[in-house]
Amino acid sequence: MTNKVFLKDLRLHAYHGVLPQENKIGSDFIINIEFDTDFTHAMETDELSGTVNYASVLEIIKGEMAMPSKLLEHVGGRIVKTIFSTFSDVSRVKLQIVKENPPFGADCKGAGIEIEEFRH
Repeated sequence: MTNKVFLKDLRLHAYHGVLPQENKIGSDFIINIEFDTDFTHAMETDELSGTVNYASVLEIIKGEMAMPSKLLEHVGGRIVKTIFSTFSDVSRVKLQIVKENPPFGADCKGAGIEIEEFRH
């Protein structure tokens, strides 16, 4: 059985980008994360210990987003790596990070990355 836990449309302000103004004023980001874990025990017992606490996942995301990087690929890679190292029951992570209104001279709602990694 595969079960999924997710956070949808998490909105954070952070300082990622190649341009100096992105590091100074920052941008708004939308983060979506979905991960596979077996939470059969939680379904049967109503105990948090039988699943991955998505509040803990939120803290990981907030911590990694708070560390400025030039590339969203780097931020996303750190988030996925930390999820796998923190939660041994997670077998797959799918992460999307979107920078709203990126500063590249075009009308664009968002630009970003999507990563899907499986535990090896």
